[in-house]
Amino acid sequence: MRRLAFFAIVVVVALALLSAASGLIGYAIGAGILHPANLNSQRLEEADQVFKRTSLKKSDFTVRANDGIELRGWKVVPPAANGDWVLVFHGVSDNRTGDLGHAEFLLRHGYSVVMMDSRAHGKSGGDMATYGWKERYDTVAITDALYATEKVRHLYAHGVSMGAAIALQSAAVEPRIAAVSAEDPFANLREVTYDYAGLDVSPFLGKTLFRPASICAMRAAAKTGGFNPDEVSPEKAVAQRPFPVLLICGTNDHRIPCRHAEAIYDAATGPKELWIVQGAGHASALGQAPAEYENRVVSFFEKYPGNP
Repeated sequence: MRRLAFFAIVVVVALALLSAASGLIGYAIGAGILHPANLNSQRLEEADQVFKRTSLKKSDFTVRANDGIELRGWKVVPPAANGDWVLVFHGVSDNRTGDLGHAEFLLRHGYSVVMMDSRAHGKSGGDMATYGWKERYDTVAITDALYATEKVRHLYAHGVSMGAAIALQSAAVEPRIAAVSAEDPFANLREVTYDYAGLDVSPFLGKTLFRPASICAMRAAAKTGGFNPDEVSPEKAVAQRPFPVLLICGTNDHRIPCRHAEAIYDAATGPKELWIVQGAGHASALGQAPAEYENRVVSFFEKYPGNP
């Protein structure tokens, strides 16, 4: 009996120490999440060569954000452009080519696309990513520049992962965006830290044993970034303005599970659709069901040819 009690005490102490250590780790990495790595730089050149071999018209697009940083990307126009444009948003630690497959099927259907490197990503300026807090107003600057240089019939937005979260938050403050398709967005920044703290095993770990990691990471992000991370919330954004939204998530996504898309769907006040893709992991729905993905996104945009 004594041996069992001793073992129980050891386990409790070990778990307490592990929980405390997770808090220290969370604080250490909290500021780091605002400074993501830049990956896939070689793919920029590869994508550039792909466009050069086609009849697509690609031009460099540089926009000055409200805080002065330079945002860089491309405008791509298909041969038989229909006059509609789609802002395509990539994921964290990626660049404008991260959603190249999505851009390709949109271009095939006559949509022109804007493919920008998000701030602190790719060739855009800035040293801090804020997951939509500043990026939503970058979208307003990009939209202003697009309308000043092109004839835009209708404007849509499409994003994946972080890009999906940015697209949803952007549409809340940019009324020219008629509809948004969003794959694997997080509901809010705090909620998704539980998934990351749970080590892709279960958010329950992030909300219990490793909760200090989430709390400390959010505090560090707030201190470094100068904003309230709890306000980085696509869930709040869809309630702020009733724009049409198509939410896509995969049943095998353990990075940002479907409960995030479901929470956003529940909060949305405008026309809304939710497509749960069986067997799809994080940011892989297009590869899991390419034909249906293309049809759903294009059909969704066609339903909403103007602002609601």
